[in-house]
Amino acid sequence: MSLTVPMVDLKIQFNAIKQEVTTAVLDVMESTHFILGPQVKALEETIAAYHGVKYAVAVASGTDALHLALLAAGIKHGDEVITSPFTFIATAEAISYIGATPVFVDIDPQTFNIDMRKVEAAITTKTKAVIPVHLYGQPAKMDELLKITKKRNLRIIEDCAQSFGAEYQGKKTGTFGDFGCFSFFPSKNLGGYGDGGMVITDDRNLSEHLQKLRNHGSHVRYYHDEIGFNSRLDEIQAAVLLIKFKHIDEYNEKRRKNARLYNASFAGSGIGTPTELKDTNHVFHQYTIKIKNRDAVKRRLDDDKKTSSMIYYPVPLHLQKAYQHLGMHAGSMPVTEQICQEVISLPMYPELSEAQIKQVSDAVKQAL
Repeated sequence: MSLTVPMVDLKIQFNAIKQEVTTAVLDVMESTHFILGPQVKALEETIAAYHGVKYAVAVASGTDALHLALLAAGIKHGDEVITSPFTFIATAEAISYIGATPVFVDIDPQTFNIDMRKVEAAITTKTKAVIPVHLYGQPAKMDELLKITKKRNLRIIEDCAQSFGAEYQGKKTGTFGDFGCFSFFPSKNLGGYGDGGMVITDDRNLSEHLQKLRNHGSHVRYYHDEIGFNSRLDEIQAAVLLIKFKHIDEYNEKRRKNARLYNASFAGSGIGTPTELKDTNHVFHQYTIKIKNRDAVKRRLDDDKKTSSMIYYPVPLHLQKAYQHLGMHAGSMPVTEQICQEVISLPMYPELSEAQIKQVSDAVKQAL
């Protein structure tokens, strides 16, 4: 009997870079410099250069990246921030942390990203920013969003938690708006061995504000200009990420190759495979398909044990209990609600073999 193909296998990747990682971690231990040291600085400079921006500020998580970016952008209690209801809750939580209101806009049925045609209608006098999510590694249509936000003078905070290295019209995600916010959660395309995040920007003042916010509102030790937070990426995580970063383009290309193999395997099966828009470079953090009888297929896959599968995300944010106070109901976001009933994500990581992809796709087709 074949072993179950896991959603992600971090052990294979670790074994390939084990010696380098072990040496780097031990070097940090020897240095006894654990917080905001040379590894963090090097990572910030490396990631800023990769994206062609001037500044990068490392923080403790992707959620903190969004939270601190919103604060640095001047978003306040009572403001409205437009975003997608089809994302991990951190996107909306960050808005709620500062007392602002998330305003959900329905998604595009092909890309699963926020439908730019519906953004303008959601703007009110209270709207101060938009958070587009590059979901599953698929870039949102940023040129369309920029046209809307520029004439309204709205901030853009890009949620790039799943899109490290993705490109739209030749530019990397995270470089279109005022901020690009990244997560280094272990399963991400560029993942650490613990939590971590990063904010990139081209604005010096915003960068300096972020640096203060992540370190208790302080630029000079024991002098605090405002109430800040304890949100610092530690040196060990930075050291690991610097090693993995050297391979990120290779990792992403392998994900793209695996997605093409899946697509070929599902051709003619009636399964809705991921769309890759013209002029985009999708990095397939997840490989997510659409199936009409999704729940039954999921049950059969779980029983069959040939492949893992996950549903990202079964309940859209506007229908979550945490957001019932917004007064939205079933039917408020018809496209999102339909997609939530149909999507299922299959194993995706750079080291996935062709044999494993065949095993997974055969299991899915059989479960249909």
